[in-house]
Amino acid sequence: MFSVLDMFTIGVGPSSSHTVGPMRAAHAVVASLKDSGVLDRVTRMHVTLYGSLAMTGMGHGTDRAVAAGLEGSLPADVNTEHMLNIKQEYEHKDFMLLGGTHAIAFHYERDIVFELWSRLAPHTNGMRFVAYGDGDDVVDEQVWYSIGGGFIRSGSPDDPMIGIHDRPPVGSTFAERDEGDVVHFGAKSPYDFGSCDELMSICKDTGLDVCDVVMANERVIRGERDTRDLLLKIWHTMHECVIAGSTSRQEILPGGLEVKRRAPGMYRRLSSNNDVLARDHHDDSAALESSDAAWVDLFALAVSEENAGGGRIVTAPTNGAAGIIPAVLQYYWNFVDSADEDGVVRFLLTAGAIGYLFKRNASISGAEVGCQGEVGSACSMAAAGLCEVMGGTPRQVENAAEIGIEHHLGLTCDPVGGLVQIPCIERNAMAANTAINAVRIAMLGDGSHRVSLDQAIRTMKDTGEDMMSKYKETAQGGLAVNVVEC
Repeated sequence: MFSVLDMFTIGVGPSSSHTVGPMRAAHAVVASLKDSGVLDRVTRMHVTLYGSLAMTGMGHGTDRAVAAGLEGSLPADVNTEHMLNIKQEYEHKDFMLLGGTHAIAFHYERDIVFELWSRLAPHTNGMRFVAYGDGDDVVDEQVWYSIGGGFIRSGSPDDPMIGIHDRPPVGSTFAERDEGDVVHFGAKSPYDFGSCDELMSICKDTGLDVCDVVMANERVIRGERDTRDLLLKIWHTMHECVIAGSTSRQEILPGGLEVKRRAPGMYRRLSSNNDVLARDHHDDSAALESSDAAWVDLFALAVSEENAGGGRIVTAPTNGAAGIIPAVLQYYWNFVDSADEDGVVRFLLTAGAIGYLFKRNASISGAEVGCQGEVGSACSMAAAGLCEVMGGTPRQVENAAEIGIEHHLGLTCDPVGGLVQIPCIERNAMAANTAINAVRIAMLGDGSHRVSLDQAIRTMKDTGEDMMSKYKETAQGGLAVNVVEC
């Protein structure tokens, strides 16, 4: 059964599809070896990374994430400092504790391979894990896919291989396999929906707001109190990330592009007049100010730079777009007089529902549909959440969400150097302010609009399918090839 908490997970930077997902996949492989009772027979592991994972995996730390996952770490608890230096640490040892307990031979460069010329057909983010025993006998072989937002999906060792730029054969991709399948909340959910039109009909028939519909479904999964506590934990982690990014002493982001952190300097300049992050959000001075857009830029840059630096962040719905929802939520907390924790919960419930619609009906993976699936979906989610807590009707919430994605349609994923830095960091700041402006536009109307959110999501999916592969997180098109690396 789907939960909005699936859209918000505490993890580690810099990428949900290229860092978080591969770590989870590697961890799942080791867990399955334990469960099947063959872990003790394993003497060596070999991992092959395909497609976008191979093309930009070095910059995203995919190899480091896989190694950490094989060791038994998960994104929510991995030691971020260890993960940043894991490759260097293995230069001085030739073994790994698989799952943290079972010693195997491990040579970093030999056992984690970037396959640059071919990919697995079902999805561009494919991984093959082969466990060897004595005499190099194959003990186990598994294929996994990182499908965006940190979500993973198991495949088959027999999944077809194609050229890196070839179109998959008909019927081979997940999208084609799942076409027509109705993957709604679940049979036990009181309010089952798989489209925004269905969600709007539920709101109209019941008189409930979007957040109330979603909370009713969440009660079936874990109860309202637990849902509320977990969502507030997500919010507190986002807030801590804003603070960490605003006060970081790290001047240069890792990766070799020599990109300077800007958030600490911006924070010093903005706070010299009125420190928004230090004041009580109930203070009368928290009314909308002319400088609120600059603060939103800061919030988004702070989180995005923490992500690029491999810090602890919330995947929302991806790492590449992780700064947008925290920035808009921080804007609500600091600039809206009526802000409270109930509003935070309502914001995240609504945003999560919109994220679910993107994931269910299109994609949130930059490697699958371009950056429109990451930054665009996050902008739409943030707009919906803010509109909800600003008193918008369900139709105004939909309108705000539709505006958020409509003006990101066609956005390519072209990271320079394969790093989640240029243009990713600034895109988060731009999209956060776009989300707020989308709410202003929606709230000035009565909720009626010509283009539905469902139509915009379908358009995003179609655009992503038509987009050339070089614009989908391969670092082979756009800014990635027109910006000279020094």
